[in-house]
Amino acid sequence: QVQLEESGGGLVQPGGSLILSCEASGFSIDNYLMVWHRQVPGRSRALVASIGKLGDAVYVNSVKGRFTISRDNLKNTVYLQMNGLNINDAGVYYCGRCATKIGSTCVNIDLWGRGTQVTVSS
Repeated sequence: QVQLEESGGGLVQPGGSLILSCEASGFSIDNYLMVWHRQVPGRSRALVASIGKLGDAVYVNSVKGRFTISRDNLKNTVYLQMNGLNINDAGVYYCGRCATKIGSTCVNIDLWGRGTQVTVSS
């Protein structure tokens, strides 16, 4: 079965850290650019970070210097290390598989996980 499964979300205080994991099954992530998106109530999903097949990473400005995306092809898993969390980082984080890209930009995601909730609160 082809699927993505996120884990690692939870409640964290402002300034805290979390590591999200996205484990793929039924296919190999070797061949894909992979993405992390965040969704908050009333808004559409928005890109947080992406990582290409060669490990080239792209981040939205709001997380640069705080978040790190990585991949372990042997474990078929993508990670998102999140440091210095603030209330604007809260939301449901989704891992996605990119079906079509232009350069390092994904323009079509064909597979999503179910998401993992990140709550930032004191």
